[in-house]
Amino acid sequence: MEGSVAVATLCRPPVNAINEAWVDRLNEVLDEVGQAGQIGVLRIRSSERVFCAGADLALMRSIFDSAAGRERMIALTRRMQEVFARLEALPKVTLAEIGGAAMGGGFELALACDLRIVSDSARIGLPEARLGLLPAAGGTQRMTRICGEAAARRLILGAELVTGAEAAGLGLAQWSAPAAEIGARAQALAARLAELPPQTLAANKHCINVAARGGGDGFEAELAGSAMLLAAPETQRRVTAFLEGK
Repeated sequence: MEGSVAVATLCRPPVNAINEAWVDRLNEVLDEVGQAGQIGVLRIRSSERVFCAGADLALMRSIFDSAAGRERMIALTRRMQEVFARLEALPKVTLAEIGGAAMGGGFELALACDLRIVSDSARIGLPEARLGLLPAAGGTQRMTRICGEAAARRLILGAELVTGAEAAGLGLAQWSAPAAEIGARAQALAARLAELPPQTLAANKHCINVAARGGGDGFEAELAGSAMLLAAPETQRRVTAFLEGK
């Protein structure tokens, strides 16, 4: 914890490869953060040079050539879909600090976050088509929604990897920075976000999610959120101070 910021560090050397235990631990982290009312921001970073290289290749190698093994891979992918959906819906602002390569499932994790800051030299993408596969942990859906159909077709169908700077230019990240500065920049960004009330961040995020994904009346969501916030003590304190010129 850093004040109102929770920091989750991917730490499965050497490349933070994803397996069942990795998914279980991320679920536990989301449980902990979701129940912490004082937390407004979740920052996800890596202890390794790589942010996350995606699926555990040793696991794939050991199981992909049998029907039972392929069923296990589909089950793991379904669990990844579920935990990334939890991350996306978490009533906290989520920030992915991508200091190194983020590919496949690793980039799908980042795409489920609200915000992404990436090293300008990092390699980014969903290259599953090179293996005759597709990015099935939400990658086709979130990339298309975030950066548009044309860019998603280019990157997914072409199995193309781009630099962090190119990713930011395509709208896949909100910021890029030199690798040496990424940690400090992410920490400062998370701290700035955490200065805002967690309840306010959650209400704003909910309205954005309604607009981005549909399934509700966004205008009514704005009114309901505003009514809730106007009655909140912290909002009343901030509005009073603003009106009094403090």
